[in-house]
Formats: sequence, structure tokens, C-alpha cells
Amino acid sequence: MSRRYDSRTTIFSQEGRLYQVEYAIQAIDQAGAALGITGTDGIILAAEKKQTSKLLEPSISSEKMYKIDDHIACAVAGITSDANILINNARVKAQQYTYAYQSPVPVEYLVQQICDLKQGYTQYGGLRPFGVSFLFAGYDKKYGFQLYQSDPSGNYGGWKAQAIGDNNRNAQSTLKTEWKPEFTTKEALHLAVKIMSKTMDSTNLSSRTLDIHRLTLGPNGTILFQEVPEKELNAVLEEILKAKALEKEEE
Repeated sequence: MSRRYDSRTTIFSQEGRLYQVEYAIQAIDQAGAALGITGTDGIILAAEKKQTSKLLEPSISSEKMYKIDDHIACAVAGITSDANILINNARVKAQQYTYAYQSPVPVEYLVQQICDLKQGYTQYGGLRPFGVSFLFAGYDKKYGFQLYQSDPSGNYGGWKAQAIGDNNRNAQSTLKTEWKPEFTTKEALHLAVKIMSKTMDSTNLSSRTLDIHRLTLGPNGTILFQEVPEKELNAVLEEILKAKALEKEEE
């Protein structure tokens, strides 16, 4: 039955569904996992680095984490080429806002602008939805640290913690039970690595297969978006792998 209605994004099925948009969302569920966790002093963005071949030259820049403006960054799950188009658009809109109003663009305003563009690609013939979901992390003086998630339909929402991509339902279940409002970025980092260890193949789990960044306030109120140092990440990984080994022994 769905084949009668899934040839175009502009055709609703008898149940009121847009199948092409649903297919785009399902495609993201098979992409590398990414998650975001807010803390009292910042936000942790974590993503899985998927290496398709050992012959592939490692990328110099991250393919999962992008800085949009001084106070906004994002993690990506889905088609990287689609993400590049939207990220470039977001960067331009952020600079246009700063030029026009002489102040940093509000985080939710920028997310809404990108989601308006994504929604337009579900409404007109001859276009396909962007096959990418984002986790936007940002900071402003009025609302503090903010985390937003958007999907190919153009919908978005604010979250305290959220996961997208492969095994996102298991990750979300763990976040619901273990995230706490009083978490600092240190505790959020520990939880992020713990969740990634469950959603990824544990035999390949290492600092080389994880891409984790931290959005925090630095000296004089400057906003920093930095990769978690390998030494710090390895220490957390070692602690979590030891805890998993103890659990198996007890069983």
C-alpha cells in the first residue's frame, strides 16, 4: 500500500503519513550514533567515528562535530554531504544576524531557521528531505546552555540529553534513567562514554573511535568548544571497561 504514496514527498497516504520523510528518519537510525548531554557548567557532544575501510586516509577535520559560531556547535548523524549544505547555511545566517544586529544570534532562532529550510524540502515537488539529524549545542546569556535536536521533517525540540543515530532508543533509555540535573560536564562525559560503550561494538571501543567535544565557559566569559583530550578520554574509558568487566564476573 505504501508504494502508492512514497514516490513523492508531497503525497500523503490514506493514514496521513509522508513516507519519504519517514524513510529519511529511518536512514538516520542506521548512521553512526551521536548524543548530547547538558551539565551545570557546559554540554558534552559525543559521536561514533565509523571507519569504513582500513585503507581510507583519516580525515584531518571531524566529520561528526562542527562549529557554527563562537557560541554554537553541532553533532551530526546521517549523510555528511547533506549536513555540509545545512551547516554552511547556518554559518551564513549566524554571521548575517551578527552583522545586522551587532550581537550573537540566539541559539533557538538559528535552529528554527535551519529547520524552516529542512521543512521546505518536504513540501515541494522535485526535492527530497535532507537525510541528516543534528544536535545543536549553544550558549547565550539569557538562557544559558541549550541543547536542541532536529530531524529531516523540520521538527526540533529542546532537550537536557538526547541521542540520535544507531541504537538511539537504547541510548535514550539509559539517559532517562541515569541523567541528573546536577551533573557537571565531568559526570556528563562519564555518562556519554558509558552509553557509547553500550551502543558501539565494545571490541573496537577506544579514543580513536570516539569523537567527544565539550562546550564550556572559559575565562572572562568566553565560550570554548574543544575536543576532550585523549588522555582524559582514555582514563574514563579504562574506568568504564573495568566496571563492565566486574559486572560480567559477578554474573
